[in-house]
Amino acid sequence: MHPILFIPLSLSWLLLLPACGKKAQTGPTEMPPAAVSFTSVKEEKVTITRDLPGRIDALRVSEVRARVPGILLERVFTEGSEVKAGDVLFRIDPAPLEATRDGALAALSRAEANDLLADTQVKRLRKLAKVNAASQQDLDQAEISVKLNAAEVISARASLKTAELNLGYATVTAPISGRIGRAQVTEGALVGQNDATLLAVIQQLDPIYFDFTQSSSELIELKRAVGENGGETPENAQELRKVTLLLDNGEEYEHPGKILFSEVSVDPTTGMVSLRAEFPNPDRLLLPGMFARARVTQSIRNHAVTVPQQAVTRAEGGKGSVLVIDDQNHVQLRTIETGNPVGDRWVVTSGLKAGERVVMEGHLKARPGSPVAPEPFVAANGTAAPVVEEKQ
Repeated sequence: MHPILFIPLSLSWLLLLPACGKKAQTGPTEMPPAAVSFTSVKEEKVTITRDLPGRIDALRVSEVRARVPGILLERVFTEGSEVKAGDVLFRIDPAPLEATRDGALAALSRAEANDLLADTQVKRLRKLAKVNAASQQDLDQAEISVKLNAAEVISARASLKTAELNLGYATVTAPISGRIGRAQVTEGALVGQNDATLLAVIQQLDPIYFDFTQSSSELIELKRAVGENGGETPENAQELRKVTLLLDNGEEYEHPGKILFSEVSVDPTTGMVSLRAEFPNPDRLLLPGMFARARVTQSIRNHAVTVPQQAVTRAEGGKGSVLVIDDQNHVQLRTIETGNPVGDRWVVTSGLKAGERVVMEGHLKARPGSPVAPEPFVAANGTAAPVVEEKQ
């Protein structure tokens, strides 16, 4: 029985030897390059903006007040309506003012009569003085009386003019065109007795102002961008003066505005400068006191290098890093400096140039120095990012 068992076992060992030899000859399997998606760094014209809070203010505000005392007889306007300059708003009882006007007119007539009498008398005394029929003292007194009566005439005319003006003030008119608010007094009220009683307020709402503040350092950058220190084209300078208004609910106001001016001094406690912009307001959508934000253009860069924010790992102080794919399809870690965000992209101030390929997806699989299998990045909406050939 022993010889019969020995032969099959020997043959089994011989069959295993070739298999062991093949296993020993095969080394460890190499990992394929990591699959990553990339996009090309672009050079484009970008607009750097900043949102600044502020309040809406009327173009002009006029407080309609009673300029003469009296009883308010009538309110003519409709509260909340549009009025034009010169429209009648209120009527104050004119009877006392008419009586004052009539008294002033009578005083003027009396003064003119006295002046005529004094003038006639002085002429008579001058003739008598020539033949020594009147004393020089009487002539001097008569001439002085003429001057005094002339002064009385001037004073009476001034009193009459004042009385006529006050009578005209009994009819209260709108000093400016705009929207008038509610009446502050009602018919039958005594107004203007000891002070100029406020009757109503008119505000001109088209166009309308937006007042906001900005730090002095940012204002210097804005003025440089506008072109006061040079370096911008006239087209850019015109665009830089435009302002977009963002309403309190986040909506963008449909009419663009423009910056009018900035204050000539800086608030020493806050370091801020007040600015004013003007916006059309044909539909009266903007009202004084409303809170809003102004989107102001800080600068326009015609050849700015930009990269998607998704490709950048940000650090403090504007620093960041990206994975760059070289010509041999190896990834390299690159440190960059970023500036302002523009939409979903960063403006790169240093570290990248247009045409370089940066990794968008696959950061964890791509180790610096390792080969990768790059494919153009496709956005979630199915749009492929543009690929820019790097210029040699």
